Amino acid sequence: MAQGVVIKSTGSWYTVKTEDGNQIDCKVKGKFRLRGIRSTNPVAVGDRVHITVADDGSAFITEVEERSNYIVRRASNLSKESHIIAANLDMAVLVVTVEHPRTNLVFIDRFLATAEAYAVPVVIAINKCDIYNEEEMEYAQGVQHLYSTIGYETRLISASTGEGIEWLSEKIKDKLTLFSGNSGVGKSSLINRLIPGLSLKTGALSAQHDTGMHTTTYSQMFALPHGGYIIDTPGIKGFGTIDFEPATVAHYFPEIFAASHNCRFNNCTHRNEPGCAVLEALDNHYISQSRYASYLSIIDDSSDGKYRV
Repeated sequence: MAQGVVIKSTGSWYTVKTEDGNQIDCKVKGKFRLRGIRSTNPVAVGDRVHITVADDGSAFITEVEERSNYIVRRASNLSKESHIIAANLDMAVLVVTVEHPRTNLVFIDRFLATAEAYAVPVVIAINKCDIYNEEEMEYAQGVQHLYSTIGYETRLISASTGEGIEWLSEKIKDKLTLFSGNSGVGKSSLINRLIPGLSLKTGALSAQHDTGMHTTTYSQMFALPHGGYIIDTPGIKGFGTIDFEPATVAHYFPEIFAASHNCRFNNCTHRNEPGCAVLEALDNHYISQSRYASYLSIIDDSSDGKYRV
């Protein structure tokens, strides 16, 4: 019996780095799948686990220790199962782009709300700022202003030129950080910048659709040269929320939650109730229309089981 941390997950195999520094490829004991864990992956990168190694050298994960937090999303459009992206995180970097490809604001808001729900601090990195034209740059600065005002540290950066890399490097030093975002936003290029010599494969955008094509196909943890670790994950298209109670969704939108304290009714859903302070804040532009639309979309997810990108 040994203990360690999962540093790589391919879906069927897991690489565990044990306390003595060995890396052991493991499978999962069948009983995990019978425990009512409605997840496509009962074990995630970042999990602290117990393993047993048989006489023939085969190794199995037999126990997953309780997680301090994790980021989870709906596994697919039709699925009621969850997919745990990573566990036991100090923070997450959400990498977005305003063009080539464009990151949908609803995607950003769903990721942020999930991170709030599971107590994972997030910073937002708007990548590729070196290639935006004047109009795109104006929009990028608008996105930066929106999320900074809410309280999320947001920076314009460039994996190509190195702009903002020093800021990012300082942010993630000595921490276990998840890098997440759509395919094509440049996560692998950023990680190559932060870990010289790593040479992760990077991909071109699809010329037809201006969208990213998967170059990272599994989740893996990498050591940072100055302390800490990055978890690199495959790009994700949509971010379906799961296991949110409609009544608590507002808690995960800091500016909506702050306004809700002044609503006339304690159980206000902020849709059409009289005396709703959130709707008043929306009318007065203290809450953005895009954030409010994202809030409603998550309530729709929760109440009727639908998942929309």
